[in-house]
Amino acid sequence: MSFAALRASARRVGSAAPIARASRPALRNPAFRKYSTEAPQAPKKSSNAALFGALGAATVGGIAFWVYASNSDSAKEAGSAVRSGVQSAKAATNFTPTKEDYQKVYNRIAEILDTASDKGYDDGSYGPILLRLAWHSSGTYDKETNTGGSNYATMRFDPEAKHGANNGLNIARDLLEPVKQEFPWISYGDLWTLGGVAAIQELGGPKIPWRPGRIDGFAAQCTPDGRLPDGALGADHIRNVFYRMGFNDQEIVALIGGHALGRCHRDRSGFDGPWTFSPTSVTNEFYRLLLNEKWVWKKWDGPKQLEDKSTHSLMMLPTDYALVQDKNFKKWVKAYADDEQLWFKDFAAAVAKLFELGVPQSQFVASEPWIMKSTDEK
Repeated sequence: MSFAALRASARRVGSAAPIARASRPALRNPAFRKYSTEAPQAPKKSSNAALFGALGAATVGGIAFWVYASNSDSAKEAGSAVRSGVQSAKAATNFTPTKEDYQKVYNRIAEILDTASDKGYDDGSYGPILLRLAWHSSGTYDKETNTGGSNYATMRFDPEAKHGANNGLNIARDLLEPVKQEFPWISYGDLWTLGGVAAIQELGGPKIPWRPGRIDGFAAQCTPDGRLPDGALGADHIRNVFYRMGFNDQEIVALIGGHALGRCHRDRSGFDGPWTFSPTSVTNEFYRLLLNEKWVWKKWDGPKQLEDKSTHSLMMLPTDYALVQDKNFKKWVKAYADDEQLWFKDFAAAVAKLFELGVPQSQFVASEPWIMKSTDEK
């Protein structure tokens, strides 16, 4: 039986999901999904939109030769500043694609997720690696210097693409490149973060508030290596990294619960194995397993990691284990292990915050984030 037929069959017998999470069938499996695309409405352009569009074009044209003929960092920064200004003007006048246009992009990404099963990739879904791309492109933010974050999509360039924490993410970037070619008007930052939203929602997670407005930058805006979490370290390191971005302890624990999806790969991070028995479903299993399983240090030739004593098939990173060793972290692990809906609510809020780090508010096309429809709602 094909995945499409199996998906349709499962949906017919599925029960209604709780309001707090994206609607999905009772059987958790990324392959159980159907697709449809809503026809976009024509964008409404005001006279102000046309004016700002003309002004933006004139401004960019006026400096284009200097920016693109020069390799200087100042020229590139000027180019980004102009594009940011133009984006802000476009956002202020609704001179942008409509929400329906972005929904079409979301739908296209959702269609790609299951193609992993046809290609024998990991556990049958590209969702986990798309979420990792969105996370790592956003998690470089430094609130003190206001650098990093999702605004410039600087992982497109070698200085950042080759950082150790980003090993293997070329797979996700290459996966989304055809979507960029199909919808050339979307920025890479918007595309990557929307991919993260689709991954969470399509794999059974909560609705993630999201809105577009990010712009593409230059290599000169790449962030230094070392801003992303190192799984081999402990609680102090976790706080240093996440406090730098502006998160508190509760948000930290909520975000790390994203390890419910996916697995580690020996040829990327050095670590190996999945965190849960259902690595393509968004559940609170990460917390329940972390809290209730007996974890022992794995005896192998790789970096220090833990494995479950009963099956030796699951893993936890030292940073994961630190969540139950630290008193303040542990209380949130317990809360989320006991109440999946509470975690869904807090996870959605923390992810929405993460994906907007580094983006000037004036660039966003909407004053409040949108909720994108999952394919189950079509």
